[in-house]
Parts: sequence; structure tokens; C-alpha cells
Amino acid sequence: SRCLHCFQVLLKKKKNRILDVAATLSRFFQQFSALTDVLFRFLTEPKEVERFLTQLSEFAAMNKISLGPLKNIVKSLLLVPNGALKRNLSSEQVRADFIALGLSEEKASYFAEQWKLNSPTLTSLAVGQTLMINQLIDMEWKFGGNGSQHEWDLKLVVKKGNQTEPVYVELTLPQFYSFLHEMERVKTSLECFS
Repeated sequence: SRCLHCFQVLLKKKKNRILDVAATLSRFFQQFSALTDVLFRFLTEPKEVERFLTQLSEFAAMNKISLGPLKNIVKSLLLVPNGALKRNLSSEQVRADFIALGLSEEKASYFAEQWKLNSPTLTSLAVGQTLMINQLIDMEWKFGGNGSQHEWDLKLVVKKGNQTEPVYVELTLPQFYSFLHEMERVKTSLECFS
């Protein structure tokens, strides 16, 4: 079964905890959507840790939730976009995961829509993070696809210490264009210095 794409490994270790989180969040759509918005704002602006923690504290106070359990919920929820990003999942696959975990259709669809809106930015940030940590030696890409689904396979060869290592990323067409745009910005910046 292709269900539970994000959670295959995680479920073996933390199934009960995730199911409890899903049940807790299933109660209130407004709170779930507000928390989802806070999470994606943090994921797309990861340097804003202080703002994120302040927003979590405000969310906890406003909804009369203890901050400790809320942080545990947030940690569990952050596994979803991280897993989806690593596996290049579609918004429909993310939605299916949440429904399989017991989240209502409405909430699963809301999170999936946020994933669809934010995944190109998150992909670009992930590639950028890889390039910030490691020196880029070479890059190749090729176009592939079957039927109505097209994707780009991106191979980055990075230098880690004294060794080179290939890093493979699958990108959807919108993600590829976002990445290409960022690379063009980098090229323009580098040309200014030379």
C-alpha cells in the first residue's frame, strides 16, 4: 500500500503518539489551521526561531493548552513536511497520510493545500541548505515522467570534507522552476563580484 508515505518508518516507533496527536488535532479545525499556518511560516522562514516560539506560546495561551504538550504536537507535525520533502510527496499523498492517521478530511485537505503552496519554497530551502553546508562541485539534471506526471531528477555533487558525495533530489516542474530561478539569482550575484 502507498498509504502513510511520510510515516512508514516513524509509525513503527511512534504510532501511538502520532495517533494521539491526530486525535487531539481532529477536534478543532480553527485551531488546527492556525497551528498549521504557524508551522509553515516557521518552515519557510527557519531563521525566525524566536518569532516561532512566541507564536507557539501565544497559541497555547489562547487555546488554554500547556506549552509542553503543544511542543510535542509540533515536533510530531514537523515530521510530516520533513518526510514529505525527503520523499518528494504530492499534496494528495500527504492528505492520504493524515486521513489514514485519523485526521478529518477537512483538516487533512487544509494541511495538504498548505503543503502544495509551500513545497516549492521548502525544496528550494533544502537544496540551498545543502549547498550552504557543502561546496557544490557539479550539478546535472534530467527530465523524466510518465503520463501526466513530469519530474526533474537533480544530481548535486558536493564536497564534504575531503570527499565528494552525490546528492539526489526529485523535483516537480514547479519546484524545478523555483530552483532554476534561485540558481539564476546566484549566478547574477556572482557575476556582480567578478
